[in-house]
Amino acid sequence: MPLKIVIDSREQKPLDFTRWPDVIVETGTLQSGDYSIHGLEDRFAIERKSIPDLVASLTSGRDRFTRELERLRAYEFRCIIVEGTLEQIARHEYRSQTNPESILQTLAAWHIRYGVPTLWCGSPAGAAYQVRALARWYVEDAQKRLESIVKAAGEGQAA
Repeated sequence: MPLKIVIDSREQKPLDFTRWPDVIVETGTLQSGDYSIHGLEDRFAIERKSIPDLVASLTSGRDRFTRELERLRAYEFRCIIVEGTLEQIARHEYRSQTNPESILQTLAAWHIRYGVPTLWCGSPAGAAYQVRALARWYVEDAQKRLESIVKAAGEGQAA
């Protein structure tokens, strides 16, 4: 069964999913996040960041990004995917003068405060892999939950 991933129309350099024949990509306007699943855009959101974009979102763009995180609270599944490594942050491999500890502590606080974990994917290819894997597992689990509800409803009618 094909997996339909929706990429926000404002995404400047979309991830490449062409190596997976089961993935169909469509562009759309997402209320939150950069990647979602067709038909589940109000339940599943992934915010994608490069290292420079992540640092900017925690510094000069902090207010705007905090509002984005507040909107993401409403989603059943949400996360930040970073096209880089935690070690790059720890080694201060970015232009901002912001202390690496401040960046990492902010991400930890936001995980607790907004329920939005950060996944370090190393590269755009790693990020694409993770988006596909998360979307696939979310769809499979959602189908199982729906089947369980339908089965329970059927058993209730038989009684």
